[in-house]
Amino acid sequence: MFRRVGRPGLIGLAARTAVVAGTATAVSGGMAASRERRAQEQQQAEQFQASQQQAQVDQAAQQAVAAQQPAAPAAASGVDVVGQLQNLAALHQSGALSDGEFEAAKQKLLGL
Repeated sequence: MFRRVGRPGLIGLAARTAVVAGTATAVSGGMAASRERRAQEQQQAEQFQASQQQAQVDQAAQQAVAAQQPAAPAAASGVDVVGQLQNLAALHQSGALSDGEFEAAKQKLLGL
């Protein structure tokens, strides 16, 4: 039996083809997993941002309802003035209330 020199035989060619196909499959699988992971991370980031925005909207709505209620003396109604002032300050710092709105709500709360 005789072998040609310089060219692979049938088994060598099949082995080389299997290696190339296996490498291509591994690379494409890794790329698909990476794309899926990035898409999932982006979706989680969007959900986090949406929940943060919803929390700010809820807090602003609660503040608006509290600002619409008539102001009563703190000692008579048992209202936690310090807690409400802290909530007002947090809203002001987050940008939900402007300077004028903050001052008006603070004066209304203190009964001034």
